[in-house]
Amino acid sequence: MLFRRKFGLANVTSLVERVSRFTVVLMNTNRTTDRVMGRLARVMKTLPLKARKSVTFDRRFEFMDWPHLQAEVGTQT
Repeated sequence: MLFRRKFGLANVTSLVERVSRFTVVLMNTNRTTDRVMGRLARVMKTLPLKARKSVTFDRRFEFMDWPHLQAEVGTQT
């Protein structure tokens, strides 16, 4: 996929479970931390507890609100 600023603020977030390689890809309409973390929380709540035991983020600004995700989903970051 190619993302360019002229196409807007859309982006993709991917969740990959390390052992099984089960993958979830989310399209985000913008890069705000509220939007990205909200979508992650909704999706992660539907996963089995074993699949959401821990999460590792990259260091982009959309992941600044990770404590909210940790509190809402009960996962370690």
